[in-house]
Amino acid sequence: MHRMRTRALISSLVAALIALPAAVATADVPAVRPHPGAPGAGDPYFPLQGNGGYDVAHYDLRINYHPKTHRLTGHEVIRATATTALSRFDLDLRRFMHADTVRVDGRPATATQPRALRQELVITPARPIPAGHTFHVTIEYAGRPHAVHDPDGSLDGFIRTGDGAFVASEPQGSPTWFAVNDTPRDKAAYVIAINVPKGLTAVGNGQLSSYSLGGRRSNFVWTIGRPISSYLVTATIGRFVVRHGWTRNRVPYYTAVDPREAQAAKVLRKLPAIIDFFSRKYGKYPFGAAGAIVDHAPRVGYALETATRPLFDRAPSESTLAHELAHQWYGDTVTLRRWRDIWLNEGFAEFSAWLWTEHTGGPSAAQRLRRLMNQPASAGYLWNPPPGNPESAKNVFSDSVYERGAATLQALREKVGDHTFFRIMRRWLAVHRYGNAEVGQFTAFAARLAHRDLTPFFRNWLYRHGKPRF
Repeated sequence: MHRMRTRALISSLVAALIALPAAVATADVPAVRPHPGAPGAGDPYFPLQGNGGYDVAHYDLRINYHPKTHRLTGHEVIRATATTALSRFDLDLRRFMHADTVRVDGRPATATQPRALRQELVITPARPIPAGHTFHVTIEYAGRPHAVHDPDGSLDGFIRTGDGAFVASEPQGSPTWFAVNDTPRDKAAYVIAINVPKGLTAVGNGQLSSYSLGGRRSNFVWTIGRPISSYLVTATIGRFVVRHGWTRNRVPYYTAVDPREAQAAKVLRKLPAIIDFFSRKYGKYPFGAAGAIVDHAPRVGYALETATRPLFDRAPSESTLAHELAHQWYGDTVTLRRWRDIWLNEGFAEFSAWLWTEHTGGPSAAQRLRRLMNQPASAGYLWNPPPGNPESAKNVFSDSVYERGAATLQALREKVGDHTFFRIMRRWLAVHRYGNAEVGQFTAFAARLAHRDLTPFFRNWLYRHGKPRF
């Protein structure tokens, strides 16, 4: 009896000791309660742009566009990973594009597009999504896409033309034609299949991975495996004369030119040389393909650095072509983190256009700097807002961001010398390749590589109101 009681007591103690760690572990690691993802990515210039709680890795877009009826239908699959436990999450999609059905990991999900939020597609999955879980969102949507007006008054998005569409997504145009986490910080790879009437050409980013003609429709499939920001994506449609080729450094390129802008062909002959020139200055071309799209869209009023294939609303000048191609390094590979960091895109591309002009026998970048600095302080549009802080969304594309922004880099070049300057430019790309960055990161990076305090220099050139001291 006594012995049996002892065995029973020992067994009870062992069981209690075995159970104790599990109980303690459960108490120490509380379950994370799912909560809604943020309806914005936190950019003060565009508060509703982007969303929180997840990171997109890949978009697979299948769109059909009918120019006569101006109707677009889309089938979209998004692969993303939850960065927190999600009870629901948002995508950006303008309300004139209606999401008909939405599934998350194959299960029907509830989707709403609240009128007050303008561009939010609010998705509630059948089951909460755990943090760290990779999930798939499938969306069937349709509508008549159209452009939106940016804070500076320019058109942006799916801009209808006489024979198709000029699709320019910077800074907030992507949600006019597909559902997207529309923040520059969430870079992703894309497959874009565009089905259009026979006789039209649809041009996207990256490489043309397939083309097929069936009856009265043509299907173009474009693939870009390197991650890019959503504002760099296009699906421009129209009647184009297409040319293919290779640069001397063996970079393949594809150009599409509206026949009404045939004079662009002369300028585009410079494209291979410009690509190779920037490759020597900054490092290997960062994408698998290059090119350009020249459409006839005179009401647009600008060109855009769409990834791998810059987009022009008319035949560009050689300098404009160089500017947009330089963006493939500065802007498309290393991309601003917030819209106030626009100098990292536009100032760098404009300075690069100065370099190309210098290389081809035109005014040197040093001469351009001095000509600019000869302009009076009263020429306020050249000096304000300061390129390091445009101050509001309507100022993002101000002349000062481009001109004073380019001058800042030439002044830095003269201060630290060519060897150190181009080492800064190349290393900056290598360190932040296919990522995002802020102006403050660049100024600190330049100071570190130059082995000197550049705080007064950058304060004068990037942040001082009015004409900088020279």
